[in-house]
Amino acid sequence: MIAILGTGKMGEALLSGLLRAGARPGEVLATARRAERAADLRERYGVQVVSNVEAAKTADTLILAVKPQDMASLLAEIAPHVPGDRLVVTAAAGITTSFVEARLGGEIPVVRVMSNTPVLVDEAMSVISAGAHASEAHLELTENLLRPVGKVLRIPESQQDAATALSGSGPAYFFYLVEAMVDAGILLGMPRAAALDMVVQSVVGAAIMLRDSGEHPVILREAVTSPGGTTISAIAELERHSVRAAFLAAIEAARDRSRQLAAG
Repeated sequence: MIAILGTGKMGEALLSGLLRAGARPGEVLATARRAERAADLRERYGVQVVSNVEAAKTADTLILAVKPQDMASLLAEIAPHVPGDRLVVTAAAGITTSFVEARLGGEIPVVRVMSNTPVLVDEAMSVISAGAHASEAHLELTENLLRPVGKVLRIPESQQDAATALSGSGPAYFFYLVEAMVDAGILLGMPRAAALDMVVQSVVGAAIMLRDSGEHPVILREAVTSPGGTTISAIAELERHSVRAAFLAAIEAARDRSRQLAAG
């Protein structure tokens, strides 16, 4: 039995992903703060929606998907009811395994996960890190939960804040880029719908090329960049406006914010 405690955007994304991957509704519990939200989850997914305490008592694996600022109160609520053999997976940005372990007490195995919203289309990037009491078996169980909805990578927990900034927030950077490119198309006289189709397909095609070719992105970019051509003119403008430096600074800022969330 798996319980997802916290069914906001990421919690619901994980819930729907587990069900698409073959989990039966009777094998999954969910929690929700509001009665209308609970009713919506029951109707949409056919799962039981229970209290946090009941989920902690019942499920073999607990996925904690509440907002970082709500994690301490959730752990205080469920700590007396979590047996020592439960696997606890924390999916909140900035929340360390030691933070969870200290509040649950004992030697409960904790695995930290950072996923992203493409879990909704089974293309998530999830990174996982073991806590002090999590074994190889616990990591494998977590991988098996997440692999049907995307790619899973093990990293040291010291890299989790960087992963949050890079892949956890990463989809937003691409949506921002697409938005800007579509606006550019409109500026050049393209209808919005046509501009969106062109940009989205270009992004999808480029991503698949990058993933499947094994080539470095520089090689692929240079293959499109002819001497004196249109592409190099665009690249020169991007460099003149320090777009690369802006990305470096933005992702570093996201990393720093993740650390702030961890510090409370």
